[in-house]
This record gives sequence, structure tokens and C-alpha cells, in this order.
Amino acid sequence: MELLRQIGIEPAAVDPAEIDETPLKNELPTVYAQRVAGAKAAAVHARRGDAFVLAADTVVAVGRRLLPKAEDVDTARTCLELLSGRRHRVVGGIVLAAPDGRRATRVVVTSVAFKRLSPRELDAYLASGEWNGKAGGYAIQGIAAAFVSFLSGSYSNVVGLSLYDVRQMLTGVGFEP
Repeated sequence: MELLRQIGIEPAAVDPAEIDETPLKNELPTVYAQRVAGAKAAAVHARRGDAFVLAADTVVAVGRRLLPKAEDVDTARTCLELLSGRRHRVVGGIVLAAPDGRRATRVVVTSVAFKRLSPRELDAYLASGEWNGKAGGYAIQGIAAAFVSFLSGSYSNVVGLSLYDVRQMLTGVGFEP
């Protein structure tokens, strides 16, 4: 919501989709993000067909490996140890369903590199709790910003939604905020 407000969009409602987000066997990160965003859009559009429906999903990937949303400190530690000192991709799938049936889709890939994290940095970050519920166990808009040594692509995609792409998609289907 906060990201959309940055570009002057105030959603009329937030209607979470209850879908199965389990990755399929050997599913590529780009395919996964697009599939899940599409399933979310379809589920909500079925209930709110008279509205513009924007759905998105963001995943962190190292190679073909999808990293989970960190729901506990052990998962967060595992993710951050894997990201430490290497490059990864943040993949955002975005789907916009218009009331007239038009549909726009995008996959946005941002390349991010983390510095090598010292045990002290890792422990301090884990103690902050900032990782909780975050894809790959980090939030770039917080403390973890100090871990990023390189970024190529959309910063807002790493935060959770590529604002440039959303704006282009909305304009493309005739929605003007």
C-alpha cells in the first residue's frame, strides 16, 4: 500500500487471495512469480470483476533456488548465510486485471549482491527481527540496505513492487490515478 501511495495510487480495497503458493517441481523463479501473481489476480478478480485488480508476488532466488519467506530465525539465518558474499535475483511477478477483461502481466528481475556478512552482523540483523515474513529473509529498505554492495534494476521491486512497471501497466489499460 505504501509503495502505491508513492505514485499517487490509493487502492479502494485490499483483498488478499487465499491460494496455494507451493512451488512446482523444477519451477523457475520467473515462472513461479508470474504463476502465483496470476493465481492471486484470478482469485480476486473472480470476486471483484468490476474493479481493477493488481496482484503481485516477489521471490528471492539464488540460481534456480527459490528462497522462502523467513518465518523463523533459523530460516532467516539459512537464507542470509546463502546470500552473504554473493549475487542473487529478486523476481517480481505482476498481474493487472481490468474490469473489461484486459490483462497485463510483467516479470521484473533485479540483481542484488550482498557483502560478506560477519557473524556479528548476521547475529545483530537476526536479533532485529526485521527479517520476519520477508522473502529471502531481508528487507532492503531497512538495516539490510547496508549489506547491499550492488543493485541492478528496480529498487522498488526489491522492496516488493516495481512502481515503474505498475504505472506503465495501469496506463496501458486506461487507468489514470
